[in-house]
Amino acid sequence: MHEYERKQLLERVEREGATVGATIPDTIEIDGESLDLSAFVFETRRQETIPADHRERVEAVKTKLRQERNRRIERLESGDLSYEQGEDLADSIVGIDRALEALESLESEDIEAEKQAARTADRKRWMRFIQQALGKDGESGDRRARGGP
Repeated sequence: MHEYERKQLLERVEREGATVGATIPDTIEIDGESLDLSAFVFETRRQETIPADHRERVEAVKTKLRQERNRRIERLESGDLSYEQGEDLADSIVGIDRALEALESLESEDIEAEKQAARTADRKRWMRFIQQALGKDGESGDRRARGGP
């Protein structure tokens, strides 16, 4: 592969939006293990949040995918490859990125609970603000009616 071809492939992989329209590989080989990546991502995304018993597995897969992505980038940067091999490698990297994006966009149950608690706290603060702005403090009634501030 010529150096300018290598640079083009590396730019394609690093380009923002590279994953738009990309497909997640059906299977991927990582450290000698075969992972049904497409099925794993589909099943995980089918759930609105990541259950606690599945969270460790998702985090382990994301870590392995990041490591494999880095290995493939290094191979694309310096490996003795034909242009066709480089294209295949770039496609696989973009597929890994697509899978990572899909898994990163999921939220754990804990995060969902935290978001709900934050929304509830925001509503309470807003209601206290409204009451203060209207001159009501909830316990002592309307201050303006009594000639208060």
